[in-house]
Amino acid sequence: MNQPRLPDLQPLKTNDKLTILTGTGLWAVALVVLLVVQPDPEHRWWIWMCVSGICGGLFGLWFVRRRDRRPPPPSEGPIEPTTAIF
Repeated sequence: MNQPRLPDLQPLKTNDKLTILTGTGLWAVALVVLLVVQPDPEHRWWIWMCVSGICGGLFGLWFVRRRDRRPPPPSEGPIEPTTAIF
């Protein structure tokens, strides 16, 4: 019952910077709304949640830009599976 192996999937090409900026912008909009509305004292943690979302987005943007500056790893030929008998 050996079934043929499916080919490996290729990673999707996405715009990571735009995705992170969109999420960070949504956190910023939520922060502005909460600062205008002024939630009850037991819900003030919502404001800090928005602040942490913005900080996480800025870190993610820094990380993605740093990752994209690296040169791609050298490509090697396909690796053949080997069988070792010990």
